[in-house]
Amino acid sequence: MQQVLTYLFLGIYSLTILGIIVVIITDNRNPLKTVPWIVVLLLAPGVGLVFYFFFGQNLSKQRIITHRTRKRITMQLDESEHRQQPGIPPAHRALSELLMTTLHAVPLYGSRLKAFTDGESKMEALLEEIGRARHHIHVQYYILSDDATGRRLRDALVAKARCGVEVRLLYDDVGSSGVKKAFFEGMRREGIEVRAFLHVKFPFFTSKVNYRNHRKIVVIDGRVGFIGGMNVADRYVHGTGWGSWRDTHFRIEGSGAAGLQASFLSDWSATTKQHISGPDYYPEAASYTDDVMQIVPSGPFGKWRALLQADSYAIARARRRIWIETPYYLPSDVLNTALQVAALAGIDVRLMLPERSDSKAIDLASHSYLDDMMKAGVKILFYTPGFLHSKLLIIDDDLTVIGSANMDFRSFEHNFEINAFVYDAEFTDRMESVFERDAAQCRHLTAAEWFNRPRSRRWAESFLRLFSPLM
Repeated sequence: MQQVLTYLFLGIYSLTILGIIVVIITDNRNPLKTVPWIVVLLLAPGVGLVFYFFFGQNLSKQRIITHRTRKRITMQLDESEHRQQPGIPPAHRALSELLMTTLHAVPLYGSRLKAFTDGESKMEALLEEIGRARHHIHVQYYILSDDATGRRLRDALVAKARCGVEVRLLYDDVGSSGVKKAFFEGMRREGIEVRAFLHVKFPFFTSKVNYRNHRKIVVIDGRVGFIGGMNVADRYVHGTGWGSWRDTHFRIEGSGAAGLQASFLSDWSATTKQHISGPDYYPEAASYTDDVMQIVPSGPFGKWRALLQADSYAIARARRRIWIETPYYLPSDVLNTALQVAALAGIDVRLMLPERSDSKAIDLASHSYLDDMMKAGVKILFYTPGFLHSKLLIIDDDLTVIGSANMDFRSFEHNFEINAFVYDAEFTDRMESVFERDAAQCRHLTAAEWFNRPRSRRWAESFLRLFSPLM
């Protein structure tokens, strides 16, 4: 009897594995993602089954933020008084139309932007703006830690809530999983509305553990916003045990803050089913500059991968330069090819990565892409003082892309991200200066050094590259 049960179990188990493989194939996913899952399921079926259950299910056809909801919220951003402002540069109008079509990312005019390249100055500016709040404060972070930095933010929010200011906080349930419930419960008791985005409740919602909200947004009174790569934790301010933490964040004043507001309120609506709108949340915005920007939130649900499409399209149309800062480089085949073709065509393509990141496996997988990049003429720079966590894309003289998204599969395929596409020569000049300051602290990779690295390292890179779509 025991032998019969064993054969029955093995039969059901094998059929389950084969069934999952059939589902993966018939989903018509990118082969670069399909093959690693099939390899894992065949070579290590037990581990593969668990990993697929948690991380592999394709939820792209589900909707938690519908296109209709997104459009309804962003309709409040259509400001007729700005129609006579300087428009989007002709070279980027098709890109702007792409973002309008896929995400209703309306052009926003006249915002004032300030860049922060260290966590301390960003936190001081954020706390100063929170102190000025009169009506509401909206906060959204992937990581919100219960450490000295996190408690400074908590105390500032509590102080404003006690003064009658509306405070709403969204945190990612996985990114902030190490924080004890008491940290958030204490804020709730003080009148702060606190919610977890895509709450992971085992065992019913484990398939959503792979789809996380990586956005970092703060909006104060609808007039000032913050966006970028910095979460709230001590390491973003003080660095790591092996080096500094180099990151980039931005303060946006003007209509761009309304774009961040629309993204936050979309996520808030999806999480709480509360629909918040009105002039208190979208006050009339002053015009400070001649810039134009589009706030572009993207996510894993729905047909289009807007950030991947937009970045690839902009890169393919570059005419002079493409400069990139990213902590991880695990690109899609389309993006990788576009960069190589640009370099082969004589365009100045520079890719800045950290000498060492917070993941050895991701480092090795990222480095597997560099051989062909260098052969195509891409200049590779390794940032040496510490961990480069900055996300920056500069194209030609008048387009800069900033925000939360890395150049990797996870940001483009799985995460909820938000970037700003800024069409402005003056802002691009400022970001060029930031890039060049970082480049002065980089090691410029040479072909002689790179192609003579140990064979064992190359094997490790090639092996881990197989799993790059899953990282």
